[in-house]
Amino acid sequence: MIPKKRHSTNSLSDPLFLEKSSCSRLLLVSANRFREPYPVYPLGISYLHAAVARRLPHFEVRICDMNLTNNNGLETMLNDFMPQYVGISLRNVDDVNFFARNGFIGEYRELVETIRRKSDAVVIVGGAGFSVFPKLLYELLNPDFGIFGEGENSLCDLLECLENRISPGDIEGLVRNVDGKTIINPRTNYVENSDVIFDDQLLDFYGRESGMLNIQTKRGCPYRCIYCTYPLIEGRCVRTMNAEKIVDTLSFFYQRHQTDYVFFTDSVFNIAAEFNAQLCEAIIRSGIKIKWGAYFTPHNLDSEMLKLYRRAGLAHIEFGTESLSDTQLKNYGKHFTVADIIEKSEMCVREGIYYAHFLILGGYGETDQTVAETFRNSRLLKNTVFFPYVGMRIYPKTKLREIAVAEGKISEDDSLAEPTFYVSDRFNPDALKSLAADTGKAWIFPDEPESEIVRMLRTKKNKKGPLWEYLRKS
Repeated sequence: MIPKKRHSTNSLSDPLFLEKSSCSRLLLVSANRFREPYPVYPLGISYLHAAVARRLPHFEVRICDMNLTNNNGLETMLNDFMPQYVGISLRNVDDVNFFARNGFIGEYRELVETIRRKSDAVVIVGGAGFSVFPKLLYELLNPDFGIFGEGENSLCDLLECLENRISPGDIEGLVRNVDGKTIINPRTNYVENSDVIFDDQLLDFYGRESGMLNIQTKRGCPYRCIYCTYPLIEGRCVRTMNAEKIVDTLSFFYQRHQTDYVFFTDSVFNIAAEFNAQLCEAIIRSGIKIKWGAYFTPHNLDSEMLKLYRRAGLAHIEFGTESLSDTQLKNYGKHFTVADIIEKSEMCVREGIYYAHFLILGGYGETDQTVAETFRNSRLLKNTVFFPYVGMRIYPKTKLREIAVAEGKISEDDSLAEPTFYVSDRFNPDALKSLAADTGKAWIFPDEPESEIVRMLRTKKNKKGPLWEYLRKS
């Protein structure tokens, strides 16, 4: 039985170094159970599955998605499959909702404890949520290893080391315990052109429950928003995937699973314009009749590119706008202006593309005057939906954390494990909903029930895509 607590992983006599077998077994667990505004296909473990299949063909890999089962189901799979390794992907640590503040770390701890109780497997934790809090979550969850950042190469490197009884000490992004101290290896290289293996059962479930499937076209974010964790998770260097492989995946979705809507989950889609043009031309040449949406910035988007995106199937744009005040855009570290937002919104209207603006009200520097400016400028935008979030979730290693510490909103040693928000002291949050109502526009706050309308359209009317366009008022 693997000990519950590790003191060193450098010794080749450590029980983590299992005997190499002709067929090793890896269970990949998607720990996410959060389904708002809709359940999201666990894309990360599909990339991991493909990487292991390519580099370690003697491994048998199975998937356990906690959106489709519970801890009892996980126990059954552990008993039946008897994996030597269990990789757990943590998508997020809380719901990032100022009103609800639901944290997930407790259920993650319970999941790891279930695996420890029912299995002798080496436990490896990673994913986007883990990558934001690698030291904290490693010490709270007590896995054998952690991997922060991209997991494809690092996981395969780790499995090779464990299979061959070689010390894994130099693996990029590896988190481990050495003599009672948590060691985190730096990451300097990034994955390019990852393959992906999708699970048919999961595709059917998410296609049905979400009305869409998802895939990445690129990784990395070059921007410097004060609150954002994407550079921590993916790095700032932008890497594009293979356009033809993406089109093959879209064809697979369409022909095998009758899915005619996908969402590109890039941190920002409209970067790497040359690649985007290649991808869209490839989609058009393929003849696939598939619609898609993505996260966009109101920067680096011109009319000709938008027309090309539309021809390739673009139906929905979710703008990471954050504010309609130039003062606040500057405070947030944004690289565009209100004039840019208005211009890009008008372009969407002309091209017949549904678009929504996601906003942060009450973040760093917000005042009653800047809030009033945001609501005033919202009247200038036609046929859209606004999704406002109150306050900014504070994460480690961000500029916002530095600001919050300097202002005394949090202490220097605050782990930020609990949902912790920066809310400006210079504005009145109680006035937000009345100000929104006065605009005559569609404002959907996180604590409002409009999601039930979307759920009804998806389940009873079989509508596809995000569906927030049905909430528009003008």
